[in-house]
Amino acid sequence: MGKQFSLTTADQHTLGAYRAEPSGQPKGGLVVVQEIFGVNQHIRAVCDRLAAQGYVAVAPAVFDRFVRDFESGYTPDEVAHARSYLGNLNWDHMTADMAAAQADLKGVGPLGVIGFCMGGTAAFLAACRLPGLSASVAFYGGMIGKFADEKPKCPVQMHFGEKDEGIPMSVVDEIRQKQPQAEIHVYPGAPHGFACDERASYRKEASDLAWSRTYEFLAKNMK
Repeated sequence: MGKQFSLTTADQHTLGAYRAEPSGQPKGGLVVVQEIFGVNQHIRAVCDRLAAQGYVAVAPAVFDRFVRDFESGYTPDEVAHARSYLGNLNWDHMTADMAAAQADLKGVGPLGVIGFCMGGTAAFLAACRLPGLSASVAFYGGMIGKFADEKPKCPVQMHFGEKDEGIPMSVVDEIRQKQPQAEIHVYPGAPHGFACDERASYRKEASDLAWSRTYEFLAKNMK
């Protein structure tokens, strides 16, 4: 359904991206922000899923600044390899990459952002730092707590697994206190990565509920 192409950022960095288009008139556009595993099959499938819901979806390859065309699966070795790049992350660069994807979506209607894990944190930062967004959805953003004093410019929805080994419920409670306007959902018994059907941590019931809430949230705010 989608295509691979290139984006250029305001600081003249060129990065890869994946774009999926709906069959009819778009309801709007969504920047889709990857996990640490690159714009892999799962993230491309998310873009295709959103296109089927009527949104143009663009996923920028935010790892291209330090490793080109990186894609990973979810075996323990692959996860360890992907984690080795975490020290290279620069949130300002990632924000510039998201802005380039946002610019590519100009003209398709209201714009939003959705991200997973690392991308969930990035989606929250986009809500705070990028003007012109109508909605932000963050799935298990592990570092949102570190940025929870920032003020979003658009409505934000967050999804967390109760049994996420990397995001204690105490952090989620702190986010609730600092972001009282945010719509925050916790899924009982769900681990990290519960919405990815390619991972052992996938929990279908929690994923289906999170996605139905996501669609409702987008429909409400992206008008």
